Amino acid sequence: MHIYIMRHGDAETFAASDAERPLSQMGHDQSLKVAQRCRDNGQEEFDLVLVSPYLRAQQTWKTISPILKANNVEDCSDITPYGDSETVVEYVCALAETQFLQNILLVSHLPLVGYLTADFVTDMPPPMFPTSGMVCIDFDVDTRKGQIIWQAQP
Repeated sequence: MHIYIMRHGDAETFAASDAERPLSQMGHDQSLKVAQRCRDNGQEEFDLVLVSPYLRAQQTWKTISPILKANNVEDCSDITPYGDSETVVEYVCALAETQFLQNILLVSHLPLVGYLTADFVTDMPPPMFPTSGMVCIDFDVDTRKGQIIWQAQP
């Protein structure tokens, strides 16, 4: 199966809370560019998209959803900035096994996106993600091992 991990687009600096920070115009523009690269790489429809409930992640998905389609979209409170990557990996694996999913996109935040990548791809340190950055991982649920197929950044 393929796991796609995307960091939200560039966000405004100030808001009433971190969860309420909206995307900047640059965040919208960069997210569209990365979505186009994903589609150019042959992936334009996902079995499932999990999106952080934080505003900037929600707006990132809304921005890219005209380009990248989804059969199912769910808010996932486990993929906020300080979510537990091991818990998320187990959740994604359970979903993939029980629902026979082949393509899953997670729209999340630093530092979690780096930890998730390192947990899905063995023997690598957590990478840094630019805003709107995306990685595609070919992941074997049975062996719990994956490898990076491609990366895209604005």
